[in-house]
Amino acid sequence: MPRGAGPEDPPGGGKAVAVWCIGVAVYFVAVIFRTSLGVAGLEAADRFHVNASALSTFSLLQLLVYAGMQVPVGLMVDRLGTKKVLTLGAVLFTAGQLGFALAPSYETALAARALLGCGDAMTFISVLRLGTRWFPARRGPLMAQLAGLVGMAGNLVSTLVLAPVLHGVGWTAAFAGSAAAGLVVLVPLVLFLRDHPEGHEPTPTPAARSGGAGFVRRQIKESWSEPGTRLGLWVHFTTQFPAMVFLLLWGMPFLIEAQGLTRSTAGGLLTLVVASNMALGLVYGQIIGRRQSARIPLALGTVGLTALLWGAVLAYPGGHAPMWLLITLCLVLGGCGPASMIGFDFARPANPAERQGTASGITNMGGFIASMTTLLTVGVLLDATGGDYRIAFSTVFVLEALGVTRILRLRRRALSREAARGRVTVPAQATAPTTPPTTVQEPGPEAEPRPRSTACPLPETAGRETP
Repeated sequence: MPRGAGPEDPPGGGKAVAVWCIGVAVYFVAVIFRTSLGVAGLEAADRFHVNASALSTFSLLQLLVYAGMQVPVGLMVDRLGTKKVLTLGAVLFTAGQLGFALAPSYETALAARALLGCGDAMTFISVLRLGTRWFPARRGPLMAQLAGLVGMAGNLVSTLVLAPVLHGVGWTAAFAGSAAAGLVVLVPLVLFLRDHPEGHEPTPTPAARSGGAGFVRRQIKESWSEPGTRLGLWVHFTTQFPAMVFLLLWGMPFLIEAQGLTRSTAGGLLTLVVASNMALGLVYGQIIGRRQSARIPLALGTVGLTALLWGAVLAYPGGHAPMWLLITLCLVLGGCGPASMIGFDFARPANPAERQGTASGITNMGGFIASMTTLLTVGVLLDATGGDYRIAFSTVFVLEALGVTRILRLRRRALSREAARGRVTVPAQATAPTTPPTTVQEPGPEAEPRPRSTACPLPETAGRETP
């Protein structure tokens, strides 16, 4: 049996890959729809005759719905299964994208983005659940990083495909045409996706079978009581939002209006963020897979570099930063997405299988709460200062400082508990064993599999992680 796999682990294999690909295809389309406004911010302002604050409300409302839905969606995934939740999500985000294309007024467009955010909220946690149900536990972090990479590919499609289509065929045709992608992924989802492999049906706990408000409260309370869940939330909070705010709405206006770039050059820099994200996702995944102790240094290092580059760009004399500095900023912003995935690598081993959806939902709220706060604050400060991006983007430093303090406060307790779960219970080295030597098994490569913890293990970490 491979290291890190337990006797009840799903086998993985070709069928697992096929099912997982259906799920990530749904997530891929959801990210295209989510980020479509990022390449159409200026057009949206002209179409609906709104200022910067009102424009930021589009993304703010979408993310507010997304973040608010994370815990309910996690509970739904734990209770109803992946297929039902993903199907509902695909229907909702497709309807939202189509409604946004046809919206005759600002208020109608807001409602459409809220509907889109509701459907989008149901995708990522469902894909994470597919990874844990179809692949061995040791593959969990890798599948999560790959899912995030596919999501960034969706962002790339928004930048490279939707942006030129929007300027070529117009608002309604571009957004309505893109909505067809939702119908395309809905067909294999309904026909072929399964929640789990045959013979690996989850056994519901008595609390889950009874359901009701007691089950909901218990799931949330027990997930939140784990320091690993809270650490995961704050890692996600601190690392994700700088790149998301840049890609989702304010990057294009900042590069055009504040830095004096052309639309095509600004679009190229947004593409660079996405490409860097995809490349660094593979690097981060390899580093964490080989050395779990690198999780905190990677997360904090990404935050530090992001703050340093943002400060350099905003403080550059004359206001217009040189191209090499903007390129460096975009390359560093590409690490924000992979770093945010580290949050799930803290929440996953802290919670048993029946709480994975709820714990992932709590973790996933972090970055989107930070993104909402920044999106709104930047819009308000731009209006209040007459378009001063230096002041507006200073919000980034405030939220990063808050997140870093919380990470530093929680890390020792979370890592200690994670290490305790992974340790083998053996006599201390200083104490002679009282049982015959033949009954004592020293830990080593040929040792019998240790009893499985109720929490889902990280790959290759049992017995090695130290607080």
